[in-house]
Amino acid sequence: MQGRILQKHDAERDSMIQSMTGFGRAELVDEKRKITVEMKSVNHRYADITIKMPRRLNRFEASIRNILKEYINRGKVDVFITYENLAEADVAVRYNRDIAKEYVEYFRQMQEEFSMQEELTPTAVGRFPEVFTLEESVSENDDELFGCLEQVVRQAGEHFVQARSVEGENLKKDLLEKVTEMQGLVARIEELSPQIIEDYKLRLREKMDEFLQRNDIDEGRIAAEVTIFADKICVDEEMVRLRSHVDGVRGILAEGGAVGRKLDFIVQEMNREANTTLSKAGSLDVTDIGIELKTLIEKIREQIQNLE
Repeated sequence: MQGRILQKHDAERDSMIQSMTGFGRAELVDEKRKITVEMKSVNHRYADITIKMPRRLNRFEASIRNILKEYINRGKVDVFITYENLAEADVAVRYNRDIAKEYVEYFRQMQEEFSMQEELTPTAVGRFPEVFTLEESVSENDDELFGCLEQVVRQAGEHFVQARSVEGENLKKDLLEKVTEMQGLVARIEELSPQIIEDYKLRLREKMDEFLQRNDIDEGRIAAEVTIFADKICVDEEMVRLRSHVDGVRGILAEGGAVGRKLDFIVQEMNREANTTLSKAGSLDVTDIGIELKTLIEKIREQIQNLE
């Protein structure tokens, strides 16, 4: 039963639209230890996870990364893990002879190379990192420690996903509003297209009438010129594709999950259609709408960069 609940929870999480910016934090404190995990992320094309934690936990890094991949698909994520052993334990000072010897050899080399005269003392050498270290004589069980660590990492991951999902839903709402606005611009261009051809036909007739100064205008030539012009400025295919892309964006957002890359591809196609529409613009009105269209597509593109 618990397994089915977890599977349902994972499915719901996978269907969420998530922003690539977010923060999650969790902490565990008991009589033996204190573990804190914090996660924060910014935009990134791929999943780039950086983990900073005490050396005591380094052996668990691969396992921690595998857990984090369940919560992260894209984004530059910084994970900070702190660990404090609260259990009573004897602490001993350990002298690292090999490290001390290496320090001394380098100092003597510097004295010879730079003609520096300074006496080396044990007190001076002992101040350098790792010459003396503190070690707990009582070691903690690794399985027990990792069990606690995994619990905190997953709690932080859930909070992280929740924060990203809230922002993701806001981005989704904004994108749906923008594609609806885009649909309206497409409709305006479609309304204008027939009138542009009629206006061109009228201007062509006036020019030919002025040139010939008579009424026996070759209607066949006018029709041919209008047909050529209509074909040149026709944006029917572009408008159909733009409407299809709008439906595609809505469908992907409804499907949920990691949608960023899919939407990024569609926006590239939208931009291509908008550029073609501008190049074919047969009137200032269509040019103005085409510029609005490109501006709106750029805003959509910027928002999509924030989605996982």
